Amino acid sequence: MATEALFSFAVERLGDKLIQEANFLKDVSRQADRLHRDLRAMQCFLEEADKKQEEDSRVRNWVSEIREAVYNAEDIIDMFILNAQSLRTNFFLKRGFKKLINRYKVGKKIEALQLGLLDISNRREALGIQNIGEGTSRSAQIQMLQDLRRSTPDAQEQVVVGLEKEADKLVNQLIGGDLRRRVISLVGMGGIGKTTLAKKVYNHTQVLKHCPGCRAWAYVSQDCRPRDVYMQIIKQLVFTSTNDQQVLEMVEKLQEHELGDFLHGHLKVKRYLIVLDDVWSCRDWNSLAKVSSNDPDCLGNVFPDGGNGSRLLLTTRDKDVALHADARSTPQEMQLLSKQKSWNLFCGKAFLDHVDADRYPPDLVQLGREMVDKCNGLPLAIVALGGLLSKDMSHTEWRKVHDNINAYLAKQGSQTGVMTVLNLSYIDLPSYLKPCFLHLSLFPEDYVISTRKLFLLWITEGFVLSAEQADQQRMKVTAEVYLNELINRNLIQVVRMSVNARVVECRVHDLMRELAIRKAKEQNFFGTHDIANPLSSSTSNSSLFSSKCRRQSIYSDMERYASVEHNTPYLRSLLLFNLGHEICRISQLDFIGKCFKVLRVLDLEGVEVESLPSIVGTLIHLRYLGLRHTGLKLLPLSIGNLRSLQTLDVNNLKQVPNVIWKIQNMIYLYMEGQEDDIPLKIDTLENLQVLSGITFKQWIQNNSSKLTCLGKLKLQGRYELVEGVEFWTSIAKLRVLKSLYLMASEESSFPSLAMDSCLYLSKLDIKGHMQKLSETFQFPPNLSQLTLDSCRLDCDPMPILEKLPKLLTLRLRAESYLGTEMHVSANGFPQLKVLQLFELSNVINLNIEKGAMPWLMQLHCYSSTSISGVGKLSNLVKVKIVSNSTIPVTRRNVKILRKNHLYWDHSCDNQ
Repeated sequence: MATEALFSFAVERLGDKLIQEANFLKDVSRQADRLHRDLRAMQCFLEEADKKQEEDSRVRNWVSEIREAVYNAEDIIDMFILNAQSLRTNFFLKRGFKKLINRYKVGKKIEALQLGLLDISNRREALGIQNIGEGTSRSAQIQMLQDLRRSTPDAQEQVVVGLEKEADKLVNQLIGGDLRRRVISLVGMGGIGKTTLAKKVYNHTQVLKHCPGCRAWAYVSQDCRPRDVYMQIIKQLVFTSTNDQQVLEMVEKLQEHELGDFLHGHLKVKRYLIVLDDVWSCRDWNSLAKVSSNDPDCLGNVFPDGGNGSRLLLTTRDKDVALHADARSTPQEMQLLSKQKSWNLFCGKAFLDHVDADRYPPDLVQLGREMVDKCNGLPLAIVALGGLLSKDMSHTEWRKVHDNINAYLAKQGSQTGVMTVLNLSYIDLPSYLKPCFLHLSLFPEDYVISTRKLFLLWITEGFVLSAEQADQQRMKVTAEVYLNELINRNLIQVVRMSVNARVVECRVHDLMRELAIRKAKEQNFFGTHDIANPLSSSTSNSSLFSSKCRRQSIYSDMERYASVEHNTPYLRSLLLFNLGHEICRISQLDFIGKCFKVLRVLDLEGVEVESLPSIVGTLIHLRYLGLRHTGLKLLPLSIGNLRSLQTLDVNNLKQVPNVIWKIQNMIYLYMEGQEDDIPLKIDTLENLQVLSGITFKQWIQNNSSKLTCLGKLKLQGRYELVEGVEFWTSIAKLRVLKSLYLMASEESSFPSLAMDSCLYLSKLDIKGHMQKLSETFQFPPNLSQLTLDSCRLDCDPMPILEKLPKLLTLRLRAESYLGTEMHVSANGFPQLKVLQLFELSNVINLNIEKGAMPWLMQLHCYSSTSISGVGKLSNLVKVKIVSNSTIPVTRRNVKILRKNHLYWDHSCDNQ
């Protein structure tokens, strides 16, 4: 579970500190090193113990004790370093005396902790859990739930709402199209209705005609046992009468591989439909189909391809499973119900009819609608809620459920225990994803999360582990992989994606967030508090959070939170979400430096503050400081003392203090919107990977050759204050720079830019007036993404841009071009895949010649522009035409659009 991942990171971090802080720890290095070895010895038992927590309370308590020991070890080392740092300001004799006391105290604490670890180890054996890896891997609770959820195709739901279109589409996939054997997959989060839809189409008249007498339904579950699955299928296909009992007994004695061969032989000459309900992993699919893990494209030998239109239908929570089972088939991803469909489903369960709720008391209808909204479109939750409320139609009962809806939805011991069903998705997570999922519990309900921020927080928290721990760039890529895996497992919802199919914003379903909160509390991952009203008047100041609390998130009432007594000295992460837009003044922030001295993450984004107190500079363990949209204009000079800081995220400062150069561990520096262009030294930051918001003048005053890790750079201000050749020479020295953003101030402009020396640059954004567009040869030779914004070009940019050989994405934003005509010639843009035109108000026509943009897949136009030549773009996958843009309605254009199921705004039809 999450404990194993957090433990691994904590042990590694302790080892890193023994190296990085050798100067501070030299007086206790022997004790600290032994403590590190003892913790590593415990680690070998923890992974298997983590898996058994669900079923054995003794193991759960034992793991909890280990977790506390790791936390204590971290606290001891961090506080020792903090005290050692503070002693540097004392006189020599006084410093020496206090140093001895500090060393003595920490030595005693480490000694006590080692005795505690020995006691934990001894009690592990005394409790009889020394052989943790032995025995069954399934918990009794999980097995019971799987037995309850075991599906059959016969028990169809009486109330099915909102699946008509999905069912029709699925039936067409099952009976039509390719004659080769295909695997069709239904993908979605737990409780979204995958099995319900599968049952609906399994018993559909057309499906029955397509596969007469050769259909079977098998429930797989997390505990995938191929032999059991094969027997489920064989009993439905082969032994349909009692006369076959003797043969059945013989078949049941066969080994697993023999059963697979038997099934293959029976299916070989038939057109069949096999439903595999609830497949959890690619490994499970491989074992069922007998696919070699080294050859995922192999069709396997259990389910044969007779070239007769046979189908397998999978239901799974993981999109990767669907793509692995059949890369040629597009998975059908289940969507949450709309508000109206949710209400219709609820009425069918609670009022015993679909929509006629008018004859019921208005107070019940109002309560019902509010509770349905809390289900956020998840059918399982709506059905469970409606079934519960149908038993008692009194206002008292409905109000009781309304006020405690999460507790009712978490009801255990039955198939309607919504949280129990969702919990299976958490249990199935690999250990490295569990802390990432739990971390989502810190964000408010329905909060739209920036993935850029999320990645930085995960890295800072230590959730992103890789073989190259020091390679922060690789860790950011790994964080994105983690996010995509959680999305594919339907634990996170995508809110917005870039044109390059990268997730920009995401959110968590309310019930998934509730699950994360419950699990986080079990793991002591963050402080226990009332999420709806974390600082209610009924809560005493001393009991707001546990003293062992490691993370806190506050959503409201900043003034009271700042004024209460804080008894969480070892807090590591503090996230403030000012959803009420209150003003948080300077006097309210002093407590952060006074009470949370070993803080690593401090995020005040959106909280309005007048200034940051200088005491923040004493937080020497701080790694992440988020100050975006706080209204801050100045930072204290003491910020230069934050020697561990890796991320500083702030915007719209009047000026940045010239002390940033001291923070030599800085990796991500965001400081857009500076008002004053004063000198700023940054060339000592050799670990810097992202630098955003530095002015052209500040940049040229630094030696860029020292910034050997810089991969992303955003510059702003007055470009004419720098000499062009000198500037581009400084950019060319950045050997790993991939992304460059140039933003000129309104009174400034760019001349023709000579960028051909930037050999490694692949992404370029230019915002601001350009006197002339650079010639093709002046662009970076490996440029793949280009954005022009407010450039006010007089001449059509296409004749130059279409010759860029490696360009994949082109965005032309508002006022990038002021002319009326654009023309793309034959063979232009040989590799372009995405073309976006935003608010080019003057452009009347875009003409695309035959042979141009042969690989274009996405065309977006947000302008009053007529586009001709679309019918010549045979690889288009997506067309989005809005505003008054038009595509001439020719047979060729319509054929291309319909063939590829492209998005075509209705305004086009009226032209």
